[in-house]
Amino acid sequence: MSSMSNMSKLQQKLQDARGRAATFWMARTEQERKFLAVGGVVLGLGLFYGVLLDPALTGRARLATELPLKRQQAAEMQSLAREAVALRGQTSIAPPAMTRESLAASMAAQGLGSPTVNITGEYAKVQLTNVPFAAVVTWLESARMDSRIAVQDANFVAQDVAGMVNGNITLRQSLQ
Repeated sequence: MSSMSNMSKLQQKLQDARGRAATFWMARTEQERKFLAVGGVVLGLGLFYGVLLDPALTGRARLATELPLKRQQAAEMQSLAREAVALRGQTSIAPPAMTRESLAASMAAQGLGSPTVNITGEYAKVQLTNVPFAAVVTWLESARMDSRIAVQDANFVAQDVAGMVNGNITLRQSLQ
């Protein structure tokens, strides 16, 4: 029942608004009515353009420029995905075997001097004396990336000179 009364109140308010609008319109001269009508049409057209037409046109233009680029990127991604699937099926190339000579040569190339290297089975024990710690870290990273050599154990002792260390490192090469 309250919805019925709300509906009748709404209808009454609409009737009142129409009456006031009609009174306002009739109080205007013919020239003012024409001016207001033209202004209303211009305002309506402006709203139509600004709300509906312009966003659609600019969106269409943007899509026309972006869509070929997106299609090209999608094609490249599909090509890379096919290549990744093809490469997954291939066997990986085994890294060169870890030898005393290869370890000593790679450490000398990083400026680590001539450390003591002992290889026992699949493990290598490296003793470093008075070497820059940054060079050791750089060498370990390159050994990990190039030869799949991992650190199993490492002990470092700082020296009096900043950045210099003595250390013992145990390494193991992963053949997978």
